[in-house]
Amino acid sequence: MAPETLKLLRDELPNIHIVISTQNSPQLAAALLHGGIDVAFLRREDGSNDLEFRTLVEESFEVFLPSNHPLAAKSTIRVQEIVHETFISVSGTALSISGKQPALRRTIDRYLKDHHIEIKPSHEVDNLGGVMSLIASTQGIALLPRYAKTFLPESVTTRPLQGTGPKIDLSIGYRKTNHSPVLKLFLSRVEKLITDSHSLRL
Repeated sequence: MAPETLKLLRDELPNIHIVISTQNSPQLAAALLHGGIDVAFLRREDGSNDLEFRTLVEESFEVFLPSNHPLAAKSTIRVQEIVHETFISVSGTALSISGKQPALRRTIDRYLKDHHIEIKPSHEVDNLGGVMSLIASTQGIALLPRYAKTFLPESVTTRPLQGTGPKIDLSIGYRKTNHSPVLKLFLSRVEKLITDSHSLRL
């Protein structure tokens, strides 16, 4: 969905200035509230009541691991198989506006707890580029939403989790008091993309 919305911006709103930021969801939510940015792709749980959200997609998680890792030979991976591996997780210190850990970190931790698995991350990173770099350099493993495949280097691959894995939303967020006509136009076009995407899945 993100590539489609970027194409929409380029094709239908060619005269606006676009700055792409790869901050984590809590940082993006704060930037929205302070007026630093107009719209962001982020997790609904990392926002506040002053932000409006439109869910784009609910994403499944996959196992991200080095392409030459023994587990990469499997078609699916049981979560129990990663217990003794070097585990890389997203940072738990970049608190959301609500004072909680980022929604992505909470979803991962909750999934592991539900499966009675205790894994202390060997490394915690606050951006996906850093996660990919550490996977390659440490032969580590991470649990991430599918959209993170956008950042995959050749040295990293993914495998689905066996059984029912965790899911998390990816939403478009914006400040409720932002009445920009460009934002209004953008949101109307995004709404059509969401509707068309849902229709294709039915």
